[in-house]
Amino acid sequence: MDAPGFSFTQLKVSLIAAFGQERLFMLERWQKKLVEAVGQKEADRLEIINDFFNNNFQFVDDLAVWHQSDYWATPIELIGQGRGDCEDVAIAKYYSLIVAGVAVEKLRLVYVKASTGGSKAKSVQAHMVLAYFPTPTSVPLVLDNLDIEIKSAALRSDLQPIFSFNSAAVWLGVAAATSPRDSNVEHLTRWQDLQRRVRSQGVDEQELRAGYGDELTNFHTQLYSVTR
Repeated sequence: MDAPGFSFTQLKVSLIAAFGQERLFMLERWQKKLVEAVGQKEADRLEIINDFFNNNFQFVDDLAVWHQSDYWATPIELIGQGRGDCEDVAIAKYYSLIVAGVAVEKLRLVYVKASTGGSKAKSVQAHMVLAYFPTPTSVPLVLDNLDIEIKSAALRSDLQPIFSFNSAAVWLGVAAATSPRDSNVEHLTRWQDLQRRVRSQGVDEQELRAGYGDELTNFHTQLYSVTR
């Protein structure tokens, strides 16, 4: 299934070139979940995508997978490895929801300090989650791989937001009313590198954004009909 901004053919070629054919089954499962999500209300799209990545990919840090202290994997790289860290999973959810028709303005990747271990053995670790804003002024919902249930950020006292970003801007914290700290996301060089690799592998966010908003479009109708 190929369409402007989303080439399943190129995704498949990229996966086989880097990882062989062993993980093609997971690429096909991902495609089916995208199809399933397209036909649902937006809240259900979040659940479908969140559950897919939380349930199918083992949490492993970058040193074990990539032999680097901090590497942001593309969705194809996560699928090919079958494992990844919090950043990889959050990024895969971000792109999946955009493909499924959720407006990028409703989504932000959020760097946080996460408290784990409970009150007796509390520790703090750097962590990334995906935030979804139902409206521009809403308290966001949090899609996470530590707490797999989608919850309001108001209920996630274990997370302390540091900054958040999407393809449009960078914000201090995550509050909806907060003005962007920097509208030039090119200052996030790791994010820019990730976006270039995602485009080369078959998903172009800008083309997807140009093609649709929140509603089903010809792209979604075609995706749904071809892969059912």
